[in-house]
Amino acid sequence: MSVGETIRKIRRGLDMTQEELANRVSVAQSMIAQIERGSKMPTLTLACDIASALGCQITDLISKDNP
Repeated sequence: MSVGETIRKIRRGLDMTQEELANRVSVAQSMIAQIERGSKMPTLTLACDIASALGCQITDLISKDNP
């Protein structure tokens, strides 16, 4: 599973919209959509912010064994 797919899965599991996640990490909703689609990769800083907003560790987003 890609980083974007993992972010989408965790976000949806928290019943959070892309807009809510974007607001929590101070980016546009379109950036979250592009990351989830795989057309953009988040910077390390943004990935850390996203993980924090989702209540997980950055390693949860990039692990090859992610759920």
